[in-house]
Amino acid sequence: MATIPLETTAPRSQPHHDPQYDLVCVGFGPASLAIAIALHDRGIGARVLYVEKQRSFIWHAGMLLPDARMQISFLKDLATLRDPTSKFTFVNYLKAKDRLVAFTNLSTFLPLREEYNDYMSWCADHFEEQVQYGHETTSVSAVHGNDGSVERWQVASRDTKTNQSKMVTARNVVIAIGGKPRIPIPTRGLESQIVHSSSYSTEVPQILKANDVPHYIAVVGGGQSSAEIFNDLQSRYPNASVSLFTGASALKPSDDSPFVNEVFDPERVDDFYRLAPESRQRSTLSNKATNYGVVRPELLDRLYEAMYYQRLHEADPSKWQFKIVPWREVVGFEKDGESLRLRLKNTSNGEMSISDDSYDLAILGTGYERKGHETLLESTRGLLEEERFAVERDYRVKYRKDAVAEGCGVYLQGCCEDTHGLGDSLLSMLAVRGGEMVDSIFGSQTQQRARL
Repeated sequence: MATIPLETTAPRSQPHHDPQYDLVCVGFGPASLAIAIALHDRGIGARVLYVEKQRSFIWHAGMLLPDARMQISFLKDLATLRDPTSKFTFVNYLKAKDRLVAFTNLSTFLPLREEYNDYMSWCADHFEEQVQYGHETTSVSAVHGNDGSVERWQVASRDTKTNQSKMVTARNVVIAIGGKPRIPIPTRGLESQIVHSSSYSTEVPQILKANDVPHYIAVVGGGQSSAEIFNDLQSRYPNASVSLFTGASALKPSDDSPFVNEVFDPERVDDFYRLAPESRQRSTLSNKATNYGVVRPELLDRLYEAMYYQRLHEADPSKWQFKIVPWREVVGFEKDGESLRLRLKNTSNGEMSISDDSYDLAILGTGYERKGHETLLESTRGLLEEERFAVERDYRVKYRKDAVAEGCGVYLQGCCEDTHGLGDSLLSMLAVRGGEMVDSIFGSQTQQRARL
């Protein structure tokens, strides 16, 4: 079996020399990459620019931990569920890297997270000419035509090295900037000792340089990221004392059973979008155990074995090197000399206390906020149908019909969970959704190509 080459005779999207585009994607993470792949596979030679803050493509750099595996099947890659014959499937990536046979011998659907990042980087390399790396988008504003309606959008960005500003315009804009670390606990003045999980593997080694020192480390949160960090710290800093604090009664398993996992099927988005807002909320709450505040069962088993090993040698849990502390929500921090103490709320009775131990470092697994699009689009708020940035089924922002010209729109990605379901910010939806985005933005060209 020969590797399918990446070269193609289909029209290529044009590089970013022209300041006017058919489409500008703000952010070049997995969501925009899936759109780029769908455009390539459809053979649409549009003028497209991808604006990315990072200097190169990398996915969740702070959580690329040794032995950490994906939580979705490799078949839910950036192309397969939309078009299994695409050049950009994970299987073709393996073939190109001469690892296909070896990977099959692993008998797993879950590749290492490090390998999946390499797969997406391999895909991203093909579109390098269309990506403007090292540029942070600062605003998206309307450009009005002679009739007063919006006919284009102006995208302003700045070079993260030189601070030089740049402006381009486009008929359509996709905002796919991912989440911003959510830090619900006041940390002012303590930033050097508090790290969010998103930058764990990049910042922590810079703060705690010696890995053989008996550090005291607190991990805050009971979800997958916190559990992975708690597990990793035990080998990264073998002499450290590490405590994980969770407001729940225990670490809880994620539910990825087949029937429940259908909530992430692409066709379920239509059904979810048609629900009344109250029904959407109930559905999200009932399926929360698939994604929020839960841990993969195999990791729970590994952690419990580590806890049991300590129990084997020491009957008193207070003397353990690695501790899981339930029923304790971290609500604040207090300076204690060069260290930190935690303000704790007992979630079973509401009582407040201060941690007995002091810590050199606290790592927050407190999730992400997905409201960055509101800041970028603030100047367009007066064009909205509603007070908020609501979206159509095709992810297009609901601006007034009389305010925006036909074929001109702004689309949101990864911040539409309330209308499009729990899978909105997850990788498993991207292959199909990328095709849907291309169909919505370039519908006439897509239909024309299909007839040829």
